[in-house]
Amino acid sequence: MSPAVPQHCPSPRELDDLELLTSGALAPLTRFDEPGSPITLTLPDDVRLAAVEAGAVEIVDPEGLPLARVAVPGGGIEALTHAQYGPFRDHYLTPAQVREAYPGRTFVPVAGPITSSQLEELSSRGSLALVALVGAGTPSLSPVALLRATRLAAARLPDAVVVAVPLATHGDADADHALGVQVLATYAGADPVYALAETEDDEFPDDIAAVIDFDQPPADERGLVLFFTGLSGSGKSTLARALMDRILEQGTRTITSLDGDVVRRNLSAGLTFSKEDRETNIRRIGWVAAEISRHGGLAVCSPIAPFAETRDQVRAMVDEAGGAFFLVHVATPLEECERRDRKGLYAKARRGEIPEFTGISSPYEIPTDAGVVVDTTGRTIDDALDDVVQALKTSGYLDLSVVEPNPPVVEPGGAPATPSSVVEPGGAPATPSSVVEPGGAPATPSSVVEPGGAPATTVSKPADLTANPTPEPTQGAAPVVEPPDAEGEGVSKPLNVLFVCTANICRSPFMQLAAEHHAAGDPTLAFDSAGTHGFRAHEMDGVMAATLTPRGISGVEAFKSKPLTRDHLAWADVVLVAENDHRSFILSEYPEVFRKVFTLGQFAAASAEHDLRGADLLHDLGQTRGVADPALDVADPYRRGDEAAEAAATQIDTLVQQVVSALSSHHLFGKEA
Repeated sequence: MSPAVPQHCPSPRELDDLELLTSGALAPLTRFDEPGSPITLTLPDDVRLAAVEAGAVEIVDPEGLPLARVAVPGGGIEALTHAQYGPFRDHYLTPAQVREAYPGRTFVPVAGPITSSQLEELSSRGSLALVALVGAGTPSLSPVALLRATRLAAARLPDAVVVAVPLATHGDADADHALGVQVLATYAGADPVYALAETEDDEFPDDIAAVIDFDQPPADERGLVLFFTGLSGSGKSTLARALMDRILEQGTRTITSLDGDVVRRNLSAGLTFSKEDRETNIRRIGWVAAEISRHGGLAVCSPIAPFAETRDQVRAMVDEAGGAFFLVHVATPLEECERRDRKGLYAKARRGEIPEFTGISSPYEIPTDAGVVVDTTGRTIDDALDDVVQALKTSGYLDLSVVEPNPPVVEPGGAPATPSSVVEPGGAPATPSSVVEPGGAPATPSSVVEPGGAPATTVSKPADLTANPTPEPTQGAAPVVEPPDAEGEGVSKPLNVLFVCTANICRSPFMQLAAEHHAAGDPTLAFDSAGTHGFRAHEMDGVMAATLTPRGISGVEAFKSKPLTRDHLAWADVVLVAENDHRSFILSEYPEVFRKVFTLGQFAAASAEHDLRGADLLHDLGQTRGVADPALDVADPYRRGDEAAEAAATQIDTLVQQVVSALSSHHLFGKEA
């Protein structure tokens, strides 16, 4: 019986190379591992041994779809199928398909967004094929962003089409240049290839600039993975917890804690403490952290992570996801870690009772690429933490130097917690911000909630919502939603209305400020806004803001944008969005809030058909809901000129007046006022 052919999912670079090899784009190259060629396939030792025995390895994509069978040894390729999914897949054509579909065009390689001056340069070149080089490591934007930007550029040219070619880099500039010339010549055939002139011009058309801004946000708006590494007992978990508390106190970012023990119980259950399983555990942590960063979140991890290769793999995952990776090496010496060892683990390891124990019987590879190195020996938590805080500020990723002054949180019958004086393992300071284990509930409204955890019973307005407070008798005080008392009567609260658009710089801030204007200080209503892909602390768009003054609406100077979080949705009694797409986005991420999310137009139209007002109206509409009519959406006016902004402002102002009128009502839980 023939040995089974092993399967292997290679690196993104190798997958790109495979696609070019099977499409004929690298002709005369047709296989991996040709002498002198940078097109190689690296197999893990166990896969290589099995492949040599079977004579081949089956290459699969990340979803497990078999793409090709590669001879081992030899590198010859038998194509099984081509990748069938992915953004703009219809632009990925073989050289033969391109030559047949687009003859007589000038082929222009594109590895970055096309500037305004380059567009002018191309406008006189006739029929063009813009070849977006989207392979791993090649484009200056993400592959999807480069294709979006190139499609927008093509739309501005007299006659241009876009072709996607996954030409990857291989760490050798000369070899990569030669490959690029070879691939472009194969695609163009007899047609000319035109290289864009190098330019220092960084001016882009507005629509292309928007793609760049979304793909490459400022450092402090990117998703971030804070990765603490160090020996057991070094103080890395203590520092990580203290840093999370500091971030929560500032109130500008949400956090996911990927603590080692929590992860082992939930993400990596069943793994042992063998070297292989420990590395698998770290890679799983890294994958989850990278996905969090992909969506603009902040993940904090504190595994031992002793091996440089695994740390590099996590960094690569985060980079591929578009996030930022910040490595904190807690370099407390082994002797100090042993001194602190309360569980006796080091002593057991020295007696041989614990095999492969890092620092004793298994090595710790000291990082050479840490963003900051901290030795906690003899230092207070705050002192050691300051090293991390300063390094994060210098990096541009996170500035924790300014924290809004807040009174200490005091639990009933208790006193404010005081920090521990010296960093010890397990000795993290008790603070009002705590990590909630799965199934648990935080002690305070500012707790971090792990997957499966529950938010605190008391739902306060999220800290970042207080950046745009609804006017209250005491300036800056945030409305608080308290739970009903035991009898369900007598506890007053405002109705909390959250407006949502995409970036929280155009439509939703107009909704919020207009609502505050029309509510005229009504204490039964509180308003705020956020964006499904909201910028952090940006001012309102100037063109849209200019439509407020003629309407007598103020408050734009104090406005700062923010991204939508679960805390915002928990605070809100009703969520009013600009478009049905925003509603779909929210419900896909937070399906539990389906009874209180409406488009602004949908809610205004539905409320006009009811005699009910205030909380009774919300309850009734939450039961019936209905389908949002796209005709009632408020179109995005961003970067579409004064006319589009005025049209959106007029529509929003009319709808908001209807909404405020429908919701304004003094009320109590359990009975009418």
